[in-house]
This record gives sequence, structure tokens and C-alpha cells, in this order.
Amino acid sequence: MNKGVVIAAAVVAAAAAAGIWLGVRQPGQEAAGESVAPPVVQVTSPERGDIQVSRSLIGSVEPADMVYVIPMAAGEITEVYVNAGDYVTEGQALCKIDTKQVDSARLQLDAAQVQLEDAQANLERMKVLYQTGDISAQNYEQVESAAKAAQIQYDSAKLAYEYQMDFSEITATISGRIESSSMEVHGMATQSSPLCVIAGEGSKTVTFSVTEAMLAHVKEGDTVLIEKSGSQYTGTITEVGSMVSTTTGLFDVKASVESADSLISGTTVRLNVITDGAENVLVLPVDTVYYSSSEPYVYTYDAGTVHEVPVETGISDDEKIEIVSGLTEADQVITTWSPELYEGAPAMLEEDAL
Repeated sequence: MNKGVVIAAAVVAAAAAAGIWLGVRQPGQEAAGESVAPPVVQVTSPERGDIQVSRSLIGSVEPADMVYVIPMAAGEITEVYVNAGDYVTEGQALCKIDTKQVDSARLQLDAAQVQLEDAQANLERMKVLYQTGDISAQNYEQVESAAKAAQIQYDSAKLAYEYQMDFSEITATISGRIESSSMEVHGMATQSSPLCVIAGEGSKTVTFSVTEAMLAHVKEGDTVLIEKSGSQYTGTITEVGSMVSTTTGLFDVKASVESADSLISGTTVRLNVITDGAENVLVLPVDTVYYSSSEPYVYTYDAGTVHEVPVETGISDDEKIEIVSGLTEADQVITTWSPELYEGAPAMLEEDAL
């Protein structure tokens, strides 16, 4: 036999014998004569509390009130008093339009006034003759009716003229900022396109979209937190869509934001929407729950012994998790992790180790 093979066999046999003599140390067991202190742990008990789960979304800013100023009559713009970006008050003049109908209405008013004056003068003459008996009552009544008709015609012509003046003088119907304007001197105003768009002051509307799963947790009156450029705003949901948008495949939701003049219309904002919540439920710190094959469990401490306890969990946020079953408020849940934690392992509370 080869001498090297004999030596190697002898070495293996010696190692096996040494292993038998020393014994094999199992996990969690101490070697003969060796003393290992149990792990020191911190504990907490489940408490009753509330959990709110929020989701970060993107929304767009719109004015809460927006008016499209459209002329009632077409014509040439002869004067413009404001520009895009200006703030206007309700009733303030925006521009003047030559509708070509103002002159016609004024001529009709002038003609009606002449006829009225003639009818009233004739009535005064006939009144004197009627009082002296020179004309009959029938003739006087005819003259009186003619004067009344002239008055009606004048009032109608005056009203038409005032309407035309209103059509030519374009004023702001609400107070706010002019978002856009197409008004130019010598430009044409038509009844098919707006002269300008006025966005109301103060409140704004943030529009965002949610999935069908989130829709069940979003309702009118809910509060949303809005962030833009380091500033935070609080909004209130005012409208929840019941139909899927053909553009996004989501449900549109609107929230009103008060005192939001600094939010520019058309810009995007980030908002946090509460999508789920639970009140007065049993909660634990989220990092006290471990998982084995997707099954949650916790370690508890009971009179110096560690126990591995399966639990059923519910919703969670960044800090807390809901415990549906498996624990009571009297249990002591270990919050510190150690590789020496396992079912039946010894442990010592931190306050007892001091």
C-alpha cells in the first residue's frame, strides 16, 4: 500500500475519534463547563390606538371660480382697459366694443323722443280745447292714447339703447385675476370666443385621480394635505367622481383649498390622501412583527422565557401595525431583536439586568 495513503487514513481516524470524544454542540446548548448569559430584551405591550393609511398623489391646481367673458354682440374692440395678470373687481370695465348697433339704437331713441315730445305737446293743446268744449271727448281720448303710445315707444327705444350700451361696455362679472386675454384694440370681438378668462380670488380647486380600490375610502368632506414648494395647505374634498375618466381610466376627485392665492393655476402639487383607517384597535410598533413564509409572528416575554406567537395583522402605517388577533394588552412583546430569540429561549428584562 502506498505510504501516503496510510498516513492520510490515520489522520482521518484520529479526527473522528476526537470528534466522538469532544461531542457535537447543538444550537442553543452550552458546552460542558461553559456559562452563557441569556439575552437582555426590552418589551412593550399592545395598546389601543388609531391608524390612518395615506397615499401620495399628484394633483393639478385650478381656480375655484372661473368665468369666461363672452360678448353679447360682435364688433370692433375700440378700447382695452386691462391686461392678462391684472386683478379686477366685479363690475370693473374691461374693454369697449363698437357693435355698430349702438348708433342705430341711439337714432331710434332720438326719433322716439321727438315723437313723444310732439305727442305730449299736442296733448297739452287738445287739453285746453277740450276744457273749452271746442273738441269732443272722443277726439281728446284719441290724442291722449297717441301720447301714451309715444311714451311706450320711447321707453322701448331707451331700453334697447341701454342694452346695446351694456353690450358694448364689457365688465368683470367676478373679482379675480385675468388668467388670459385676447382683447386688442381694433381686434374683433365675436360671440363664439371669450375675450378673457377671470379666475376668482382666494380659494383654489385641486383635481386628482384615484383607483377604484381607493374610491371606497374617499368621500366628500374628507381632509387632504397638499404640498407645494415647501409650503403646506389643507384641502377638503368637495366632489368625488362616479364615472371612470376615459382619458386616465381613474376616478376624478376635487378638493377645495382656502387661502391659496400662492398656488398658481395650472401647476401640479403633491397631496396625501387618507385611503384607509382603523380606530381604537390593538397596535404595536411595526418593527416588532416578523414574518416566516409570509406568516406574521412576534416574540413575547413571559417569566424569563421567550415565546414565538403567531398573530393576525391588519393595516399599518410607517410606525404602527394593527394586531387583529393573537395578543392581548397584557402581553409583553419583545421590541429588541437578537439571534438568540427562539421558542423557549431564556431571556432577561433590561431593567432586571441593571
